[in-house]
Amino acid sequence: MRIADAERGIRRYAQGDTNPRIVEYNNTTNLVGYDDKISWCSSFINWCMGGAGLAGTGSALARSWLEWGTVIDAPVYGCVVVLTRDDPTSWRGHVGFYLRHDETTIYLLGGNQLDEVRELDYPISSVLGYRWPAAE
Repeated sequence: MRIADAERGIRRYAQGDTNPRIVEYNNTTNLVGYDDKISWCSSFINWCMGGAGLAGTGSALARSWLEWGTVIDAPVYGCVVVLTRDDPTSWRGHVGFYLRHDETTIYLLGGNQLDEVRELDYPISSVLGYRWPAAE
């Protein structure tokens, strides 16, 4: 979480310019060489995991994190949270690090949240799963 927290405020640049830090995030996934105009939430999580010495999924798909690590039934500070977007059966999703929740809302620290690394809230009903690094 220290690695992710230190990235707060990194944001997508305006059209015509590219934030090189987000390109760095993308380079940890199958989005090598892509700019900051593509969805980069999973790239950010992969970059953070690499910085912590852990293997990520290597995928830019948020839902790839549903196959990573170990399933946990209840969220723990810093766990990976995978959310659905639009249709729960589609391939689309979002991923971030768990901060806290209440009865209706979950708060995540993640990349590409309103175009930046920041805290943002989501409906708790959109959670698909909680994941924790697998024991080596």
